[in-house]
Amino acid sequence: MKQNKLANIKLRYNIITVLVYIIGIILLMQLFNLQIVHGKEYVETSNTRLTRQSILKAARGDITDSSGNSLVETTTAYTLEIYKSKIDTQTLNETILKIVKVLEANNDEYADNFPITINPFAFTQDTEEKQQKWKQSNKIDTNATAEETFYKFKEKYDIKNDNIEDVRKIIAIRYEIAKEGYSSTKSVQIADNISLVSRDIFNEQNDQFPGITAISQPVRIYNKGTLASHILGYVSKIDAEVLKKEQEKGNDYTQNDYYGQAGIERIAEKYLKGKDGIKQIDMAVDGTITAEYIEKEAIQGSNVVLTIDANLQAATEQALKDNINKIAQGGFGEQYNANAGAMVVMNVKTGEVLAMASYPDYEPSKFVYGIDNQTWKEYSNKETKALNNRAIQETYAPGSIFKMVTAIAGLETGTVNTKTKINDTYTYTYYKDVQPHCWKKGGHGYLNVTGAIEHSCNYYFYDVGNRMGIDALAQYTKYFGLGQKTGIELPAEAQGRLNEKVQGEVWNPGNVLSASIGQLNDKFTPIQMAKYASMLANGGKNINPTIIKSIKNIDGTEVSKQEYEKYFNEAFGIVTDKDEDLNIKQENLTAILQGMKSVTSDTGGTAYKYFKDFNIEVGGKTGSAQTEKTDPQNGKNVTNAWFLGFAPFEEPEIAVVIVVENGGSGGYTAEAARAVIAQYFGMNSETIPEDMTAIPTTEIRN
Repeated sequence: MKQNKLANIKLRYNIITVLVYIIGIILLMQLFNLQIVHGKEYVETSNTRLTRQSILKAARGDITDSSGNSLVETTTAYTLEIYKSKIDTQTLNETILKIVKVLEANNDEYADNFPITINPFAFTQDTEEKQQKWKQSNKIDTNATAEETFYKFKEKYDIKNDNIEDVRKIIAIRYEIAKEGYSSTKSVQIADNISLVSRDIFNEQNDQFPGITAISQPVRIYNKGTLASHILGYVSKIDAEVLKKEQEKGNDYTQNDYYGQAGIERIAEKYLKGKDGIKQIDMAVDGTITAEYIEKEAIQGSNVVLTIDANLQAATEQALKDNINKIAQGGFGEQYNANAGAMVVMNVKTGEVLAMASYPDYEPSKFVYGIDNQTWKEYSNKETKALNNRAIQETYAPGSIFKMVTAIAGLETGTVNTKTKINDTYTYTYYKDVQPHCWKKGGHGYLNVTGAIEHSCNYYFYDVGNRMGIDALAQYTKYFGLGQKTGIELPAEAQGRLNEKVQGEVWNPGNVLSASIGQLNDKFTPIQMAKYASMLANGGKNINPTIIKSIKNIDGTEVSKQEYEKYFNEAFGIVTDKDEDLNIKQENLTAILQGMKSVTSDTGGTAYKYFKDFNIEVGGKTGSAQTEKTDPQNGKNVTNAWFLGFAPFEEPEIAVVIVVENGGSGGYTAEAARAVIAQYFGMNSETIPEDMTAIPTTEIRN
């Protein structure tokens, strides 16, 4: 038995040993097959496979008006990218030249930031200092000429081509690649918005363009030209500093991303920007794409719905532009060098901005692919300030349209009442060293508050302001939100300034005279004046101006107003007005509003000629505010022209405010306000006969 057991154990051992040898032989044969027989083939296959992740760019959300009309949207364009591939320098240079020739043949632009031109050789930097810094950063002798520097780069990039124009094209792309940096997994964009013909050539002949990929990219489209440009803002490529800050915050941005630079595009960047997806790309070592598939879908950004009405916005912009041009051409009589202004239309009950115009304007689309130097100089001109939204960023002395503040303050504090009459004798002589005049020679005689507003009597308001004092006037100025940011959801809103006693500053008692008619230190934005006009029309109810109606996510949900307002306030330092309603006594309010009605409906009103045949009753006030600037055209002090009004008079719906820089007389601007009111109520504006003999009246004199 014992011998049988030993025999069985030995048999099993032998069988296992044989099996181990057989398996070992099989493994050795397979290894021999892999390494010797097919080794070269597998190595070549392995070396020609490269998998990288490509970002699938998300489309930005749309921006629409209150009715859903698209103002800004995203479409698809094609971008040409280059990745590093295992090709030698000469092949790279030859490939680049072929790429450029395809692009040029189809009128496609490509990256060219190399600062040297040929025929003749010259640096493009506009200062010697910039040239020196650039040479130093590129390790070029600072004394090198443009031609010498050019050939240094030709040598650096080992370009063998002798055609100087071809060399310049190759250098342009090589310079871009060197500046941005690329690898087998990190691309450099060398052309934006290429034609479909170019796209097809690069995709279909991919093997002839190693490392090149034509990919679809979302592109921002401003489909209404310059309409609402200062509201919408614009996008452009994110700059290095902003990119660094966003990445430090953990936000998903790359060097190829577009970023909101102004207006709604800037303030709502967080919501408009979508979430990028991921695309896997398999490619050969020479850069040829072998396969593509989507790993993660991109999610479009949220849509922002504005409170503005596109048609009313267009009419407001046109009315403002026409009014400025008419004043500049002497269409109202005397010619003034008017060339800029702003206009705001507001819902008096809600504070919603229905239209906001600023002139001059600009084309947001000019920034998408990089603005050219000539256009940038035009837009950034310090005189025209085309990029500034004058409705919220510029401050102006209000002049006579401020007089309702003085009137309300005087009435509400009991300084005067609705029956109090003040005798305007032309020169106000209360102070020996400060004796201003009324704008009307000889004065207006006895006027109550209603008549003083109708005739814009300076003397009346000098006296009310003097009796009341600056502290009470400043208090009521603040009640209307003047000299304070409104909290409108737009970046860079100016605060302005009001007349008040400030610790450390000398206050001359006589200053209250200028303060009472909206001069001296008063500097307010048109949006602040629109809030003020709305509060007059609604009886003193405090409103917070707003231009965003809602933010809608792509899945159909909405971002809560509380959430996005909190974000805006924290991110941009916006302070929302928390003032309570100003409960104006009805008797006082009626007297003031009646005066405003008389401005447009009575023959003595300063805007009567523009509203005398109008089918809607309007409450209004003109204003002409002198500045310290001198008009080079006539040598006179520049006078800004204002109109402030609301309609209909009995049941107000909208407030309209317009200011024209160097507009001469406030009465001139009433015509533009009439056109906008007519548009809002669906009326056909009637032609107003021009009075070529009209003499402008300035409602303040020093």
